[in-house]
Amino acid sequence: MMLYPASPEAATRFLKFVNASPTPFHAVHNAAVRLEKAGFQKILEKDDWEKTAQPGGKYYFTRNQAALVAFTLPQKWKQGAGLSIVATHVDSPNLKANWNYVRPISKRSKSAYLQVGVETYGGGIWHSWLDRDLSLAGRIVVSQQSGGFTSKLIKIDRPILRIPTLAIHLDRNVNDAFKFNQETEFVPILGLIESQLNAPSAKPDSDDDKDAYPSAKPPKVASSIQENHHPALLSLLADELSIAPEEIHDFELSLYDTQPACLGGINNEFIFSPRMDNLVSSFCAVEALAESASSQYFPTLEGNVNCIALFNHEEIGSVSSSGAESSLIPSLLNRLSPTPATLAQSIAHSFLISSDMGHALHPNYTTKHEEKHKPMINGGVVVKTNAKQRYASDAITTFIVKKLIERKGGKVQEFEARNDMPCGSTVGPMLSKIGVRTVDVGNAMLSMHSIRETAGSHDVQSAIDLFSSFFEGFSALDSNLTVD
Repeated sequence: MMLYPASPEAATRFLKFVNASPTPFHAVHNAAVRLEKAGFQKILEKDDWEKTAQPGGKYYFTRNQAALVAFTLPQKWKQGAGLSIVATHVDSPNLKANWNYVRPISKRSKSAYLQVGVETYGGGIWHSWLDRDLSLAGRIVVSQQSGGFTSKLIKIDRPILRIPTLAIHLDRNVNDAFKFNQETEFVPILGLIESQLNAPSAKPDSDDDKDAYPSAKPPKVASSIQENHHPALLSLLADELSIAPEEIHDFELSLYDTQPACLGGINNEFIFSPRMDNLVSSFCAVEALAESASSQYFPTLEGNVNCIALFNHEEIGSVSSSGAESSLIPSLLNRLSPTPATLAQSIAHSFLISSDMGHALHPNYTTKHEEKHKPMINGGVVVKTNAKQRYASDAITTFIVKKLIERKGGKVQEFEARNDMPCGSTVGPMLSKIGVRTVDVGNAMLSMHSIRETAGSHDVQSAIDLFSSFFEGFSALDSNLTVD
């Protein structure tokens, strides 16, 4: 990127990734494209791929377009070998790191405005979504000429939606304690609807709900969504995919901010971007595995299976079929080591780095951090610990990750929440239930869960270095560590 000639190269590559990944579906797709360029072969969970996977091979699979697992096998791989796993998540609260889902029935209008019904996803800083240039992205189920159906990704690259604030002249106390109703005062405007309201077939139900509908309706087909959404919205989506509106059978769309991610700060030391929680970790995991699998040292002769897992739905509890509490990692462990004995051996040799963004010290709110635990942006990888196991780190796993950071000459920071402050959590604790040793790490950032977050441009490479060191050096380090 010539725009940032003196900036960290890994950070500029991240900008391209995050700008192309407004939803988990796009992030998984872009991760798969990167892995395939590095020689990874796609396999399917429904296939008997164990019979074709070869030592020295590079493989990945996806689930429901929303989660991805990739792994490389050593040259002398055999059942019972451990897995070196980097686990992240690709969802974010929409209205930035929380997704604002367009509802199954989104059609609504009010006072001649065309609006789209949405639902908040995760714990977003919702006021940051107001007065932003928003658009739609996600996936759409469409019919094919062959008679079947498929799911296509869509990303509308221009602003079409906005959630306007109320002018201060109409609410003089707005800055005293800014609160709003997420159901009635948080509805995006898609356009004006005068032409639809004045059409002969239109009949407003009331002054506040003027949805148009024909006077005589044919029986509704169960799989048809045409009456649930504004024709203007369906036409927009259809035009984007070069299909007819009738070919759209369902969709899963999110709102996203059309302002691109960029580098900022006086020396380009910052990244200003949406969705950094947790696409930074996901990008770094993909890059580290792809680079490791493309190096002159691949495949290694012995050691662990190197693996990354990009999960969905972390922001709402990870309980879905594509979340961290699903069968994704247990299934992979079982398929690579199918007997009780080899499975137990594999788990004992495995190690998992749970990587999720962390809280940097905010200069305006320094008292929100514990006195001795104040991570700084561009200060290196943050190791997270919590006595209540909201993070899965312990003395052994923290020691291991610090040695791996040290191996690449990196810096380590520590984070613990104050006793009088609630502590968030990650995919780490739920994955550690499998019995795999786990550590929680992340990069420091500000404005987590805002539509526009701030992180360090130099920290992107720090995370890639840690994961690369993990894939290259964990097995040797682990062989010299005795913990009964």
